Amino acid sequence: MLFGTTAALVVTSAGPAEAAGFYLQEQSVRGWGRANSGEVADRGPASLWWNPAAIAGATEPEAAFGATAILPRGRAEDAGTLIDRPGVAPVPVGGTSRLEDPIQRGLAPNNAFALPLGDKIAIGLAVTAPFSFTSDYDPSGWQRYSAIRSRLITLDVQPSLAFAATDWLSLGAALNVQYSDAWLSNALPNLSPGSADGRIRLTGSGWDLGWSAGLQLRPAPRMTIGIAYKSAVEHKLEGPVEITGLAGPLAERNVRAQTVARFTTPWQLTLGARLGVTSRLTLNAQAVRFGWSRFDRIEIAAPLGSAIVQNYKDTWSVAVGADQALGERLTLRAGLQIDPTPTRGPSRDPRVPDGDRIDYNFGASYRLSGRLWLDAAAGYTDVEDSPITRDERFYASTAAQTDVLTEGRAADQRVLVFALGGRLSF
Repeated sequence: MLFGTTAALVVTSAGPAEAAGFYLQEQSVRGWGRANSGEVADRGPASLWWNPAAIAGATEPEAAFGATAILPRGRAEDAGTLIDRPGVAPVPVGGTSRLEDPIQRGLAPNNAFALPLGDKIAIGLAVTAPFSFTSDYDPSGWQRYSAIRSRLITLDVQPSLAFAATDWLSLGAALNVQYSDAWLSNALPNLSPGSADGRIRLTGSGWDLGWSAGLQLRPAPRMTIGIAYKSAVEHKLEGPVEITGLAGPLAERNVRAQTVARFTTPWQLTLGARLGVTSRLTLNAQAVRFGWSRFDRIEIAAPLGSAIVQNYKDTWSVAVGADQALGERLTLRAGLQIDPTPTRGPSRDPRVPDGDRIDYNFGASYRLSGRLWLDAAAGYTDVEDSPITRDERFYASTAAQTDVLTEGRAADQRVLVFALGGRLSF
């Protein structure tokens, strides 16, 4: 085994993207305009990611499409990180102590389509990117033994089947076919103080399966209740790991080989409702239980042979919002979401400088023609400052064992989000 169980190598993790942890929740421009409140209870392909029952009862083919620009800001700063080499007293790790905007900007697509097969059955397809991010840190920065570059791209293809069982009950089920591609790198300490660092880089990709199921109830006029469950997905990524730059007695650990990494994304249980107060005003509410505790560890096969503890906790997010129609063509939206972080202080690292967040959103839809709606949305996310605390152990249980005691802080984190898309019936 090249490294101990707390080696600084992570297959997938995230900084402040646009939802807690490394979940990317912008799967509908219409939904983002109201902070995703009520999506599980809304109808049409724009809500297909949250509930496969959303397309039941469709009377004509319909498509929803959009793209979301995610613009994070913030900094990560050293708060006393130490390196403890064998036979030498712990000393400051050195390097750049203040890093601006390590989390990179991104563009997230979302597309969905529904096709009715008779009066009661409809099929659909949603293509989204639910877990995607990129972060880049200074290779000489204080965080380098935990993170330098992190990139995760996830493509989710969700074929769905929906059935309108009665006028008041719709059912739906779907497969979630996910492709993930990851790139991770960080520095490795050499034994001699002042010597250049080694480097480890891991890349991998793979296809994996999950599933979704949901229902919608309409117990009264202008009222819809939605319930949906999306399973965890157990990912297996295969690709090369490369270790370079180790010197002296560590030189034999330089290697290039194939390996396998395994991790699990969280399950989601979503509950929501929409209530038409008048013919023009609709109130929305939604709560999501995330099974983040499934992301408890990352297992790396030989030649590393490591299990990296993540220690995430399950969370609830809560959102409320409203839709206000102004005439036949224009609808305005607004919403607020409270989204706690699943990360825990004792195991939070620079790859995941996450904090509790609040989303403030607004949006609009404009009917360009009888069959085409244009959707736009914007949001501001305020992310709470969070400590970065993690102990990394290299070359564990050998005479070369070296510990890095990471202490830092993520501060002034905020995210601007702009989305543009539309809905088209045929």
